[in-house]
Amino acid sequence: MICFHCAILILIGFSSGIIISGAVFAFISTLGIVQRLAKKTSTEKFANVYEEAIIFGGIFGTSTSLINYYLPVGNFLAGIFSLATGIFYGCLAMSLAEVLNVIPILIRRGKVESGLKFFIFAIAFGKLVGSILYYCVPGFYHF
Repeated sequence: MICFHCAILILIGFSSGIIISGAVFAFISTLGIVQRLAKKTSTEKFANVYEEAIIFGGIFGTSTSLINYYLPVGNFLAGIFSLATGIFYGCLAMSLAEVLNVIPILIRRGKVESGLKFFIFAIAFGKLVGSILYYCVPGFYHF
């Protein structure tokens, strides 16, 4: 009876994970982040590689919730990973804002005529600093 109960819990957890990950990847593809970045960098032929990297990153990230990995990469590679994480989240936030037309509304209502690029840079820099603190400062993410 206990094995049956555990099997049901495993099935429910696995099914829930598949549904949530499918929704997240559908959200990312709906925003068109991969296609937009590939077009901006003139690397459209590698769009499939980018999509697979996002999928494998999602699988690895999910597995870190279940398995306690230790990767002795040092502070330098942790910093590079933090930079890449910040860039990804910045692109995700800006794509979402673009889809929702938040930026044009902010420009009109806030009467912003110059300095928008500095505002966007400040958001991206804040994400970068947050990622570096999260991954490089021991115990930063614990309460």
